Amino acid sequence: MISYILRRLLFLPIVIAGVSILIFSLMQLMSPFSRLAVYVTDPDQLKQGPEQLQEMVEALGLDDPAWIQYGRWMGEVFHGNFGWSESARRPVLDAIFHLFPASAELSLYAAFPVIFLGIWLGKISAVHQDKFIDHATRVTAIVGWSFPTFVFGILMLMIFYGLLGWFPAGRLSIAASRIVRSDAFTVYTGMHTIDAILNGNLTVLGDALRHLVMPVITLAYVSWAMILRLMRSSMLETLRQDYIVTARSKGLKERDVVNKHAQRNALLPVTTVAGLMVAGLLNGVVVTETIFNFRGLGQFAASSAVQLDMPSILGFSLFNGVLLVLTNLVVDVLYASFDPRVRLE
Repeated sequence: MISYILRRLLFLPIVIAGVSILIFSLMQLMSPFSRLAVYVTDPDQLKQGPEQLQEMVEALGLDDPAWIQYGRWMGEVFHGNFGWSESARRPVLDAIFHLFPASAELSLYAAFPVIFLGIWLGKISAVHQDKFIDHATRVTAIVGWSFPTFVFGILMLMIFYGLLGWFPAGRLSIAASRIVRSDAFTVYTGMHTIDAILNGNLTVLGDALRHLVMPVITLAYVSWAMILRLMRSSMLETLRQDYIVTARSKGLKERDVVNKHAQRNALLPVTTVAGLMVAGLLNGVVVTETIFNFRGLGQFAASSAVQLDMPSILGFSLFNGVLLVLTNLVVDVLYASFDPRVRLE
């Protein structure tokens, strides 16, 4: 296993370099004056006259050959300079680090019901094929898979916020926000629920959980349907294999056949989809965060795209690419743990 992980780690810099080249190629479609925003950290520098801007273009070498510009840009990236974010009114890297805990907190609470509930219901549905529970879960999955996220989110707002007033939008109420910003409250992670636990503040904890209910349910219901359907089809295919028939003919209990022999192999295709789904959640779900005014990376990416904030878009794309590459590495390791034959390839 260690040698397998080391082999995968050797490919990691190559893949990340490929991602950076693709992102830089997109940046080259911009004019030199538009690319100035990627290299500055003070927005006042972009408010100068045409002659001063031309001097900055020449000083930064934005009219140099592409390969020279790429090396210079990667040097800026390695030094943490992703440019100035006009939509966030701060450097891009600071904006990403500031907003990432919100998306990570939302992903943390949404990933567990999406993955574990989807896998469990998919297994139950396959084991009880064509019975009532199978039909019920399949209908629920089809409805969830067909439901657009923004429609389901709006329905959640109408019912639980507009009609019942149980769960508000946003991340925190005004009163809880004042507590978080006060000197008596220490911010450890940027995730309000975890920080509230570490501070022993039940008021902030309860308020943060109330604000998480609607976006978590929206993400979980729409996403778990795909995991359920994939797990069901994979489990049905596995249960028809010869080694499953052999295990049953030896007199093994059905519970052991399903849990110890069939489920492990059925999880292989689910692992890939679940890993990429978690990476998408960590990068911020644009629609969900926008609907519920949940200030995370998703809302940041949406506002940057609307305002054509290229430094923010490029910084978010690079962050997204690196995170997906790392997630693929974790998925490969999980693959090797589930199926030892993968280590020999």
